[in-house]
Amino acid sequence: MQTIIEADAIASKTRELCQAILDDAQVQSMRQRIDRFLANEAVRGQYDVLMMKADALQYKQNLNLPMTEEEISEFEKLRDELMENVIARDFMQAQREMHKVQETVNKYVAKTFELGRVPQSEDMDSGCCDSGCGCH
Repeated sequence: MQTIIEADAIASKTRELCQAILDDAQVQSMRQRIDRFLANEAVRGQYDVLMMKADALQYKQNLNLPMTEEEISEFEKLRDELMENVIARDFMQAQREMHKVQETVNKYVAKTFELGRVPQSEDMDSGCCDSGCGCH
């Protein structure tokens, strides 16, 4: 029974963390930029076409198949056109920012388990993942 109570406490605190993240002004800005992109079918269509072209080129590269100059030029043209659109640029920037927030939260939680305490900023500044990461 004790573990259920502890799990409920952890779940409650996790929900508090989630709410704190949602309440953050920078996260709200990210969400607005993402929502603006999602509401624009034309820009989403442009983005989808670009991602399909990128996937096709990546597939060829993974199989060591030759890519034609025409394929590369078409991809670059589509990418440049998409990047001219402020909604698309804002969306991609918001995605990167959101990913950094997720990485930071994940890193702090992992470090908490590793250290057995709440990590301090100096714990997070190490250039490595510590002894279990394989970089030693």
